[in-house]
Amino acid sequence: MDTDTQDRAQAAPRALATEAVHAGRDDLAGFGLHAPPIDLSTTYPSYDSAAEAARIDAFAATGRLPDGPPVYARLDNPTVGRFETALARLEGAAGAVAFASGMAALTAVLLARASAGLRHVVAVRPLYGCSDHLLDAGLLGTEVTWVDPAGIADALRPDTGLVVVETPANPTLAEVDIRAVAHACGSVPLLVDNTFATPVLQRPLEQGARIVLHSATKYLGGHGDVMGGVVACDDAFARQLRQVRFATGGVLHPLAGYLLLRGLSTLPVRMRAAAGSAAELARRLAADPRVARVHYPKVGGAMVSFEVDGDPHRVIAGVRLITPAVSLGSVDTLIQHPASISHRIVAEGDRRSAGVSDRLLRLSVGLEDVEDLWSDLSRALSAPPATPARTASARTKPAARTTDAPVPEPSAAGR
Repeated sequence: MDTDTQDRAQAAPRALATEAVHAGRDDLAGFGLHAPPIDLSTTYPSYDSAAEAARIDAFAATGRLPDGPPVYARLDNPTVGRFETALARLEGAAGAVAFASGMAALTAVLLARASAGLRHVVAVRPLYGCSDHLLDAGLLGTEVTWVDPAGIADALRPDTGLVVVETPANPTLAEVDIRAVAHACGSVPLLVDNTFATPVLQRPLEQGARIVLHSATKYLGGHGDVMGGVVACDDAFARQLRQVRFATGGVLHPLAGYLLLRGLSTLPVRMRAAAGSAAELARRLAADPRVARVHYPKVGGAMVSFEVDGDPHRVIAGVRLITPAVSLGSVDTLIQHPASISHRIVAEGDRRSAGVSDRLLRLSVGLEDVEDLWSDLSRALSAPPATPARTASARTKPAARTTDAPVPEPSAAGR
């Protein structure tokens, strides 16, 4: 996007819904286009090899994208660049860097900090199971200290390069006070995984975080048909991340960039509609004697987690409209058992201490009619046990039914 177009686009603040539709597309009319083009080139011709060498040297030294046409798809792609521009605007960031997946994005952040000799990470559980594993296993040469939010300041060391939180957290939907945590971090960058909330519900950079991570596969794409990750941050760190991406090759495909940019245009509408249904389902689950505990975040959103009195596996087997599948954030409603799937890779003791019980189910609420969803979910909650062992499990009933947070009335808009 040229400088004049950027200046015009950013001259006056625009509502989030407007930015979602127009960010990354502001220059299209000047090209006589309405839909963003998809650039599938892997390489780009240049007849001035000396100038090309100078551009590559400049990128290697600074991480700044070269002026003029792209050089090679592992360095830059115009279609992906549009998505990065749009996501940065939605998060209120100076820049954003996209990757092939959310895990590739987290890997790049860790490598960028480790390259500066800052290999120690302070993290708060729960995190997404694979994020937990990447940190805990030390696969990238990092060392992690797990703490409660109140223990962050005491856990910091001279070689601490990052503090990592996810809020609302996967899968318990536990929340942290981002502003308080950012203050406790001091000069150490705070990374907030904002996958569940999206910039529709919270913008962590405004509360003191310095890095925002998304698994773009989820709500940003929104249709269960594209995989990607993205980091929103300041311009200096974005340049470092581009250098890591170029070296490691975790690039986002241009078609995925196009689909993610398209997904952003409906993100506010989808999130608010799904949140209305999620709030209503959380309210009904909290009043249901077959449910022991409901988790629904104060920030709202389209995720609900709940613990059943009986066997969670029979609920998974009993749904018909709701899809039993890993992942989340699609237009259709998904349900999964975290202890068996998304958090199976986390050690059992660590899972349980983080609140991921064996009876916890995670529901990603989509855009179906809430009455149809409740009918399917209620029927699954009453499904007969599949085996004698599950019958025995179902007779073990927790002492009380509780709800983590007040369940709001559904909004008229509908996330």
